[in-house]
Amino acid sequence: MATTRYLVVVYVVTAGLHDDDLGSDEEETVLFAWVVVDITNNKVVHLNHHVVKPRTADVNENILSEVARNRYGLTEEQIKNGQPLENVLEQLDQFVKTKLSSETGRSFQLITDGQLHLRQVLHPEASNKGIPLPEYFNTFYDLRKEFRKFYKNNDFHTIEDIINYLCIEGDASADCAIQKVQNMANIIIRLITDGHKFDDPEIVIDKLEPGICTKNEVVDSNTVVRARGLPWQSSDQDIAKFFKGLNIMKGGVALCLSPQGRRNGEALVRFVNQEHRDMALKRHKHHIGQRYIEVYRANGDDFVNVAGGNNNEAQTFLSKGGQVIVRMRGLPYDCTAQQVIEFFANGDNSCQVMHNEDGVLFVRKSDGRATGDAFVLFETEDMAAKALQKHREVIGARYIELFRSTTAEVQQVLNRSMDPRTFEPQLPLIASLPHVPLIPQQLLPSGSRKDCIRLRGLPYEAQVEQILEFLGEHAKNIVFQGVHMVYNAQGQPSGEAFIQMDSEQSAQVAAQQRHHRYMIFGKKQRYIEVFQCSVDDMNLVLTGGIPVQRQLLSPGGTLLPPPYGGYPYPVQTSQVLPTAVSAANAASLTPARIQSFAYPNPFNLIYAWPYPSPPVSPTTYYTHSGPTMLTTDCIQLQRNGDGRPNGEAMVTFPTRADAERAIQEKNRQNIGNRYIELFMA
Repeated sequence: MATTRYLVVVYVVTAGLHDDDLGSDEEETVLFAWVVVDITNNKVVHLNHHVVKPRTADVNENILSEVARNRYGLTEEQIKNGQPLENVLEQLDQFVKTKLSSETGRSFQLITDGQLHLRQVLHPEASNKGIPLPEYFNTFYDLRKEFRKFYKNNDFHTIEDIINYLCIEGDASADCAIQKVQNMANIIIRLITDGHKFDDPEIVIDKLEPGICTKNEVVDSNTVVRARGLPWQSSDQDIAKFFKGLNIMKGGVALCLSPQGRRNGEALVRFVNQEHRDMALKRHKHHIGQRYIEVYRANGDDFVNVAGGNNNEAQTFLSKGGQVIVRMRGLPYDCTAQQVIEFFANGDNSCQVMHNEDGVLFVRKSDGRATGDAFVLFETEDMAAKALQKHREVIGARYIELFRSTTAEVQQVLNRSMDPRTFEPQLPLIASLPHVPLIPQQLLPSGSRKDCIRLRGLPYEAQVEQILEFLGEHAKNIVFQGVHMVYNAQGQPSGEAFIQMDSEQSAQVAAQQRHHRYMIFGKKQRYIEVFQCSVDDMNLVLTGGIPVQRQLLSPGGTLLPPPYGGYPYPVQTSQVLPTAVSAANAASLTPARIQSFAYPNPFNLIYAWPYPSPPVSPTTYYTHSGPTMLTTDCIQLQRNGDGRPNGEAMVTFPTRADAERAIQEKNRQNIGNRYIELFMA
């Protein structure tokens, strides 16, 4: 590489937040300014700035924040007539290649005001838009750090502070972005004049590298975050892409597994230092596809517990240095390493396993029996891409599932497979619950009349008054104390409610007219599912299909003495069911008056029956034209150890033919915006 002769100052403005929060709201770039400083002759040789058109400009009318409008003088019309980001980057690239490069290589480096312009804006935005950034965006100088390093002063955090400290006359340009880059150029010239050397650039690690973590390793808690809400099929590369621009340690992505050994939508990520961890925390609720990802602090022990291992077989396998690890699932129990090698070598997309049989690691139980899983090493990304295209091809009579894996997952799976408790059968939650009545018979009589409606998808904060407002004119048909909020075993809202109406006709009309309508709650807008049902249907839903006499607590009721010395889940009265309202007065009540309808409960505690896995859509309660009628007894949603759904379910059909027909007709169809895969179990 040639000696650095030029520094290219890069400054970006987004449509959203600025300064220390730049990039934390995922908004797109709307202004891109850059200036070239000749550090040999200490002068500015080129200045340019571009208004950038966001991809959402043609869809949204109001994109710009108040700061973007007032401080930078931008207007909606300007950005709609701007250039796409890829065009702006191409113009910069053409300039530096023709003007600032020579036969010996490039003679320039980028420099920015802090880390955020590149790490939190340009790198993630370019990655999300599929724009390849030139390699010189992976090294840059941080002007703030260079100032602190040379002047040994950590008291100044903005360009304006530094300008004042150095007694440099600020730029008088009317355009705020041009002021910024010109002031930065003046600071650079002053640093060079005073004898500073720009010789230690910041590095952006562009690719996630594999690495091994042992159980004895000490991990700094200030470098680890927990990402939650990941799509179950996310790989370590997907997570590294989410944190694009930030430097992750080798082997620093640990996908968390459920007790069943499946990914549970969480990952622990270890960064090179606290600065990068803090920037990662600012990506809280950024998106992978349509899903927002929650990012929280974690500690070093969390990471070691997930990623660390002392299994000698795993350590030997991982030390062979494969670029990519692929996990195989569903192997015949008598499968050999040679069969695995032939599986990848034969047919279309032929690929070679690294180190042949030594590149295959079978997962076995503590007694040596096979589990049907294996890990396979591949030398390059291209080879692994070919291997993954063999997903669901067969070995013998078994189709094989393939997933990209990580060193941490290998450690987790091997650690768990050697623990005999991992394979002990788990008793279902419902089987352990006593079948006891929770409220007296007269409060909620059994019945098959479909004079009730079920609301699903409610905001967790929604109360009775919001439900009444949502139902509108239909609220006047609610019977006295007929609103029943459903809570889970922890006493938290489940997002569902059952409402008793004064007739089947009222329930039918309410369900037809309010189904898939929106409930506005603060800034939230949620569409609500509304189904007609009966009291028996309520109990069927609340018990996951087990016919218990009474499972629904309604306001104002009394509680029978507990026959077994107490119910399993005590909850404070204030957390349980909100008040229901009389049909005659529903339309005119305020929230305060609604509360006055609550009858005082003679007990300090009300016991809420646990809310198990929800059934399929209540539309299955009614006759349909299909050949097979499913009930909630047939469906069991799978959950992680912490009780959260893991995205899988077991469905039992009357006959094998019904199951095969369901797979043929429904496989890879969508529920919402997610396609669903079906397999014969």
